[in-house]
Amino acid sequence: MSHTSSAATGVRQAQKLKTRQALLDAALALLEEQSLSSLGLREVTRAVGVAPTAFYRHFRDTADLGVALVEEALGSLHGTIGTALADEGDAAARIDRTVGLIADLVRTHPAHVRFIARERHGGVQPVREAIGTQLRLFAQEVAAAFARQPESKGWSEEDLLMLAGLYVDHMVMAASALLEAEGGGEERARDTARRQLRLVSLGRLHWLD
Repeated sequence: MSHTSSAATGVRQAQKLKTRQALLDAALALLEEQSLSSLGLREVTRAVGVAPTAFYRHFRDTADLGVALVEEALGSLHGTIGTALADEGDAAARIDRTVGLIADLVRTHPAHVRFIARERHGGVQPVREAIGTQLRLFAQEVAAAFARQPESKGWSEEDLLMLAGLYVDHMVMAASALLEAEGGGEERARDTARRQLRLVSLGRLHWLD
């Protein structure tokens, strides 16, 4: 391949990625006001200024686009939650870090958080399944972090995964509450999230009694 044609291919590839990202961004903005099952691909392509046929160069349908949004929203978080829970410090410090992580995510990516909270039990099956898969992966990471803590001595793998699932469910719930909080409500939502996790931590200490 000549230098000129390889440069042209590079430009085309960059343009294709740019259009794909523009479609994802436009869909996310439209999903602030509606659910994925009611989103039409013409709405999305109109917002980007491309022909409806251009949509199919990037996604099979709106469900496929929704799965890509799930990856975009949750994919980059892998490792972060496990690290927040695995770092040194007592249970209170770990809880503070976890709630801080959720609050940061809500502040920096509110549209992504709203999309996940709404579509987790939404009407588009591939998207529900993609969210479920990501949350299970998070639970496995959290369980691995818990397994390294002295409080987990004597726990079975199954029970650690159950506890981790409880934490992950709580994180999604806390993110939704923070998203809906207005005015001074954010600090209240953070405080409630911390207290709920503390309650879970106290229960954890007595699970094997």
